[in-house]
Amino acid sequence: MDLTMLLKPEAVRALSGVSSKKRLMNELGALAETAYDVPHSDAIDALLERESLGPTGVGNGVALPHARLDGLDRVVGALAVLDKPIPFDAVDRQPVDLVFALFAPTDSGVEHLKALALVSRTLREPSFCAKLRANHDSATLYTIVTEAQAAQAA
Repeated sequence: MDLTMLLKPEAVRALSGVSSKKRLMNELGALAETAYDVPHSDAIDALLERESLGPTGVGNGVALPHARLDGLDRVVGALAVLDKPIPFDAVDRQPVDLVFALFAPTDSGVEHLKALALVSRTLREPSFCAKLRANHDSATLYTIVTEAQAAQAA
């Protein structure tokens, strides 16, 4: 499994004007709907329900919201790079500006966990995060993700 298997170019966005976690979840729901035909409200509800169990901000400005949804046949993702960090109740209490959401089939089991581990490992790399933060063009962001995967595979 690699990030390119999880992510379509249409699911990568630089976002401006996002000022709250709720607004961010709305944007992630829109990305899921556009890229994967996931009903917008289902995506938002599932993300917020998971977030109510405990925040998914993992530190260093990174959040990994994730949810299980009916109607998916594989784990998929959405990447958002925010122009301004927002409060997210992260473990280190720092605001978040890099968000990689995962949407998994309801019965995905270990595949969901593997995808979460892959994304977590990738976003722990400071140089990778710096590249994402330095770019605000969706196509460039997708290229950064795919090139990072190619470099890791080599």
